[in-house]
Amino acid sequence: MSDVAASVPDTDHVSLRAWVAVLGGVVGCFMAGMNVHVTNASLPNVRGSLGASFEEGSWITTAYLVAEIIIIPMTGWLVSVFTMRRVLMVGTGGFVVFSVVCSLAPDINTMIVARAWQGAFGGVLIPLSFQIILSELPRSRHPFGMALFAVANNVAQAAGPSLGGWLTEVHDWRWIFYLQVPPGLLLLGAIGWAMPRETPNLERLRGGDWGGILAMALGLSALQVMLEEGGRKDWFASAFIVGAAVVAALCLATFVIIELRRRNPLINLRLLARYNFGIASAMQFTFGAVVFGVVFLVPNYFAEGQGYNAEQIGLTMIPYGLVQLVMSFATPRLMVWTNVRVVIILGFVIMAAGCLMNVHLNGDAAANVIVPSLVVRGIGQSFIVVALGVMAVDGLEKSELGSASGLFSTVRNVGGAIGIAVAGQFVVDRETFHASRIGEAITPYSPAFRIQWLAWVHDLGHRYADAHALLQGKGAAIVREQAMALLDRQVHHQALLMSYSDAFLVAGDAMLACALFGLFLRKRRI
Repeated sequence: MSDVAASVPDTDHVSLRAWVAVLGGVVGCFMAGMNVHVTNASLPNVRGSLGASFEEGSWITTAYLVAEIIIIPMTGWLVSVFTMRRVLMVGTGGFVVFSVVCSLAPDINTMIVARAWQGAFGGVLIPLSFQIILSELPRSRHPFGMALFAVANNVAQAAGPSLGGWLTEVHDWRWIFYLQVPPGLLLLGAIGWAMPRETPNLERLRGGDWGGILAMALGLSALQVMLEEGGRKDWFASAFIVGAAVVAALCLATFVIIELRRRNPLINLRLLARYNFGIASAMQFTFGAVVFGVVFLVPNYFAEGQGYNAEQIGLTMIPYGLVQLVMSFATPRLMVWTNVRVVIILGFVIMAAGCLMNVHLNGDAAANVIVPSLVVRGIGQSFIVVALGVMAVDGLEKSELGSASGLFSTVRNVGGAIGIAVAGQFVVDRETFHASRIGEAITPYSPAFRIQWLAWVHDLGHRYADAHALLQGKGAAIVREQAMALLDRQVHHQALLMSYSDAFLVAGDAMLACALFGLFLRKRRI
């Protein structure tokens, strides 16, 4: 009996080289994920140093995201042509080189070009991390592998603004790009040792889906530019945004038609017809929109609503990253005790609760209110990233994992881009709405208004009591003018708080809707 048992191969055994490859991929995922957010808290400093306008500075982020979103869905095809080892080596090497170029950029044009190339080379890192976990680890180890992926992805979102803000305040904004070099060199060493050398299949270049690649590149880049620049150009009042929207719609529609007709498409869109993968992708899209939108809103809320600087904003994000670091590794055990579907639903419910904790913001709602909600959302986010990734690829063939990883990552990034654009415009529109409503409610005959008005006038009057202007009879007019300015600031500040509350309410409702969709997923036992 023991001889028979000994002859059965241990399908759960994972070699050291496989583990090094997985961990190397996780490092790459962390680098790429952090780099998306690391400049958020530092953009004013970067613009000032390079002598750039606000409009020019916005392209520091836009250029990176446009290049990244084009490369992510192409990753599976690039691996099939050049092998995973070569794609990772070139992607990592280029990412490190252009990180250094960004740090040395003498002007805004060099910075924008370097950021675009950095996004292009770094675009392969996140989907290949996902693919390495699924291909190198046995099915029973996928939950732990996805926990590593979740740690890299989620902690990077918190670490980016935290490290970027701290380095900018303590040293200089250029250090946020030098930060990418050490892990990049570590990743190159891990890939060189762990990934097997394979022969590239250059024949695939002849039969490449070049029409699909062109349509996808134009469509996704136009969509990303439209979403990034729309708010700054008043959306469809701008001919540029209208043109970008038309190009995006036509090219993406052409891309879908091409992919569905080809025998060997760039991306296998038919995977979306798979029951669990299709539902999980829709949930991933919504999840990406909410996560990216909330990560965008929180720093802006602290800056606009509470007057925090970059370093203070970064410090508030640390608990958000730490709780995800812990909970991502606890999630696989929870999946064993229950099942994957339960963990997904629980994750979305907890995420919704974290968002709904912020629906009654007021002037005192600073880190004391936002940080606990960040911690709650971090717990739910950890559950979702680990369990949803496992559920999505369950039942797929190994040959389909390249397309699946690229498609799943693209869905999340497109959702995130839309989430950021919608969140920003939503806050602006709701602030205008609430300011108008509050203004309508304020009348000279309101007892509350009269009490506050008299208090302001009395306080300001004391400041001008001995002023020469007051002796000349001009002080009363100055006092009234300053009191009106104070009133206007109070109205807009209250409207701003109410608009952020509305945004968190919508985000919470979206997460509850995803929890309901989770009931339709087919169970998978670990």
